[in-house]
Amino acid sequence: MALSPQIQLKQGQQLAMTPQLQQAIKLLQLSNIELAAFVEEQIEGNPLLERGTGTENRRTEDESKSETDGGLSELNLASPNQEAADAIDAPEQMLDADATLAELAPSAPSVGGEIDWSKSGSGGSFNGGEDYDAGANTAQELSLREHLSAQLALEIHDERDRLIGANLIDHVDENGYLQADLQDISNRLGVTVSRVETILCQMQSFEPTGVMARSLSECLALQFSERGELDTSMQALLDNLQLLAGQDLARLAKICELDGDELREYVGRLRSLAPKPGLAFGSDTAAVVEPDVFVREQPNGGWAVELNSETLPRVLVNSRYYAEICGSTKDQKVQTYMSECQQNASWLVKSLDQRARTILKVSSEIVKQQDGFFAYGVDHLRPLNLRTVADAIEMHESTVSRVTSNKYMSTPRGVFELKYFFTTAIASLDGSESLSAEAVRHKIKILISEERDIKSVLSDDKIVDLLRAQDVDIARRTVAKYRESLGIQSSVQRRRVFKNKV
Repeated sequence: MALSPQIQLKQGQQLAMTPQLQQAIKLLQLSNIELAAFVEEQIEGNPLLERGTGTENRRTEDESKSETDGGLSELNLASPNQEAADAIDAPEQMLDADATLAELAPSAPSVGGEIDWSKSGSGGSFNGGEDYDAGANTAQELSLREHLSAQLALEIHDERDRLIGANLIDHVDENGYLQADLQDISNRLGVTVSRVETILCQMQSFEPTGVMARSLSECLALQFSERGELDTSMQALLDNLQLLAGQDLARLAKICELDGDELREYVGRLRSLAPKPGLAFGSDTAAVVEPDVFVREQPNGGWAVELNSETLPRVLVNSRYYAEICGSTKDQKVQTYMSECQQNASWLVKSLDQRARTILKVSSEIVKQQDGFFAYGVDHLRPLNLRTVADAIEMHESTVSRVTSNKYMSTPRGVFELKYFFTTAIASLDGSESLSAEAVRHKIKILISEERDIKSVLSDDKIVDLLRAQDVDIARRTVAKYRESLGIQSSVQRRRVFKNKV
């Protein structure tokens, strides 16, 4: 059979991603800090976009309508309206460039502001909301970088050596440790490794003592050296900190050539030092978590869920300026450019509005699903997955996943990332409702925290038996995995701690 080219007609449908949909999806997964930076970038590049000051909300309804018809139209994200909540319901959804979000989905009942589910008991009082001030949690103090840079200027006078020192400071983390390879720095700056080491040696004498060390043992050695206490036995102790962590004191005493009492005295001196000297100073990069959503306890025993309006950008579209420019010129290029700016500005406003409403909708469903946690604590955290929330609010799982990434909820029990409330299920022995993995981890933590002496230390097998007595069906390897995720040592190591009591 001969092969030959043919022309065929085929009719079909396919999904496409428009730039507007891509923007809406991108905004949905941004954190509030990333969103603010994105909006600032859009305002700088679009002459029709302006920052809202919040004073526009004080207008009366008639004044607001008049202003919208003749000039500025504001997006008030503090109380978003409901139009097309599911416009970005699935990542593959097709949008026509001329379609609006309101045309993509029917209007749905409002999910905003306040929801109420009855509960018994008390979840405690809440001090968030309008009283929350993230800035008050950040002290205005000298940063470690500034402190080191000031000493660099005083102690090192050669300009080239200062450049090396400044580069080293750039690689010091908030704990005061140098997080860089000296060979990489020498290659980047075109100097010898020995010269970099010389500058580093000088800077390791800076305050606070122990700063710019490359490891914990070096940090402690610098502090002991400054005290004049770095003898052979202490150096041997610092070189074998892993044995101290594992409470293998017999082997450690042999290596350090010390008896038991001497070793205890050395370890006591070691514990008087600062393992993270940089924490005494402020950080240039200290991140303050600002919640995207507040959950408040209502007097009637329910929960109110509301957006944190302080983290939501207020954006204005200057329609008056658009009409003025388009009406004063017949230049087709200018009119086309202004039309594109108008379209982009309108889509940004709708995307921001949609993002706010979607976050609120997902958060409200999470509170509904995890009502027991808010009322009674982590023991009552229920198993929850993305599909359950997605089905309840009629959205795609991918949308819920994007909403819960890097978004935080302030509750009477603390500030939690939305993903915290999604945990796997651990079956119960009596056939009742399953427990969440987080609740089981909490039970393990409580059991181990009640150990008081070497005889009360619980093995993983014993923890399994105790949990089974509470109708939790769990395997030993799962207990070990959860214990390790909590940073808790094995029963052998815990017994060694009680035995040695160093």
